[in-house]
Amino acid sequence: MRRATVALALALASAASGTTHRILNRRIQPRQTLAAALRGAGLEGEVVDGVVSALEGVFDFRRSRAGDQFRVVLTDGALDFFDYRQGALDEWQVRREGDRLWGSKRAIEVEKRVELVELKVRTSLYEAAIEAGEDPTVALLLSDVFAWDIDFYRDVQKGDLARAVVEKFVSKGRLLRYGEVLGARYQGASVGEKRVFRYQLPQGGHSYFLPDGSSARKTFLKSPLKYAHVTSRFGSRLHPVLRYVKAHNGVDYGAPVGTPVWAVADGKVSRAGYERGGGNTLCIRHPNGLESCYLHLSRFGEGVRAGVRVSQKQVVAYSGNTGLSTGPHVHFALKRAGHFLNPLNQNFPRAEPLPKSLREDFALKTAPIAAQLEAVEVASALDLSVP
Repeated sequence: MRRATVALALALASAASGTTHRILNRRIQPRQTLAAALRGAGLEGEVVDGVVSALEGVFDFRRSRAGDQFRVVLTDGALDFFDYRQGALDEWQVRREGDRLWGSKRAIEVEKRVELVELKVRTSLYEAAIEAGEDPTVALLLSDVFAWDIDFYRDVQKGDLARAVVEKFVSKGRLLRYGEVLGARYQGASVGEKRVFRYQLPQGGHSYFLPDGSSARKTFLKSPLKYAHVTSRFGSRLHPVLRYVKAHNGVDYGAPVGTPVWAVADGKVSRAGYERGGGNTLCIRHPNGLESCYLHLSRFGEGVRAGVRVSQKQVVAYSGNTGLSTGPHVHFALKRAGHFLNPLNQNFPRAEPLPKSLREDFALKTAPIAAQLEAVEVASALDLSVP
């Protein structure tokens, strides 16, 4: 809209003064430099050199990428204005001041808001976000903060309700991205009611806690993926490749190739390599004597190899279709003392609770967030219809 307004204004100015104005709107093409794109738009070499010289030291030309937008305004063939846009937050400009061209990065005003988001589930939390008019990445944020208690494929049912108080970064009324989830509440048919609150710890870090100060974090996550569906459960079954009944010592999660795989707990990588049946296989030994294994991976995470320590929620690998596999998925297994356990039946303890000395401060700082989460429930209970 802004660019169309500028074009109209220039057209009117040209008609009134007899001056010739030209506006060129273009995009950077694959494997194309900015200078090449300017020449491709029909600009004279002198104009191209002027733009490039004005942006030297202001814009890193190596950052140009396909799809970036730029606009050139020419007055009687001479450059009057140039702007280059890379996403919503990054914009560079070149303006004429007398006989010189000056380049600068344009400051974009960003406002941080704290708003309440409500998602009513009909099919999935992801679809619920879209139906609520939110960016679906908010569903991923919620799956992150509830990852210790809710499997967002297995546990989510129609009619479930999620509310969250979330930071939103907005520019000119448009959402740029979400920030932190300050508090969240999930009411589900299979999981009951779950609440978590973000709290800044005195030592500088932050974590999520339940209303009573218990840690939201558990020693193990419910699933090694944020979003995936169980395609095969623990127990004996007919192997789809070998075609005979074989013990299935884990759980299969269907996921497109390249889906990030989390470490379900802190630990040390015991194996990371290719195995005939499991394809690319990663195993992690954990302090409580358990070992988790992830099979049929497409590749391992950056720097992940045997002997390396990893943290819970660290992306350690990516789903694939390697080894004896009939489709993209991750086979997830848990072992203790060489014996396989059913991952879906485990109930792991929570991490250390908030110290008693911080409980009063925690309650004081989370009370406004809790009130926002409840406000929607109260408002929805009111009958505002007119007889």
